[in-house]
Amino acid sequence: MVAFSLGDELQGVIREDRAASKLQQEVAQLFEEAREDVYRYVLSLGVHPPQAQEAAQEAFLRLYATLRKGEKIENPRAYVFRVAHNLGLKTRAKQNVQEAFDPGLEQQIIGREPSPEHTLLEKERWLQFHRAMSGLSEQQRRCLDLRLEGLRYPEIGAILGISASAVGEFLRRALVRLKKSCD
Repeated sequence: MVAFSLGDELQGVIREDRAASKLQQEVAQLFEEAREDVYRYVLSLGVHPPQAQEAAQEAFLRLYATLRKGEKIENPRAYVFRVAHNLGLKTRAKQNVQEAFDPGLEQQIIGREPSPEHTLLEKERWLQFHRAMSGLSEQQRRCLDLRLEGLRYPEIGAILGISASAVGEFLRRALVRLKKSCD
């Protein structure tokens, strides 16, 4: 009788190990697919690169810990962005000096080597774009950033704590404003 219960216990441990391994693989796959997007999003919140990288990694660790506890997450990608958003805002609040966005950072993010003429034209376009972006409200910028990451209105609303219709209105106003500024 003792051997039977020990066998059941051992099988339970093996099942838990397999489930944990599968969970690790799923989170690792999402990490590979979305880590750069999450990192860029945290950078867009005004967080310095080293802290943005830490926040992005922490978001994936929290996803794994939450799933490991057995909690159900319907959209893991949106969950990671939500956690990264919150971590990014907390980190930015701790930073002593809030610096303006450096257009040179865009070149680091993209990481390609264009011709000098192309670089100058791109820099002028990005400066015009960033001037237009600075005219947007904080909510408009956040909605736009998350939409550009491929998230849907309800997911953006869940991340920012607003309704999907409010997301649509923020995006509509942002696009109208950007269009006017860039024309």
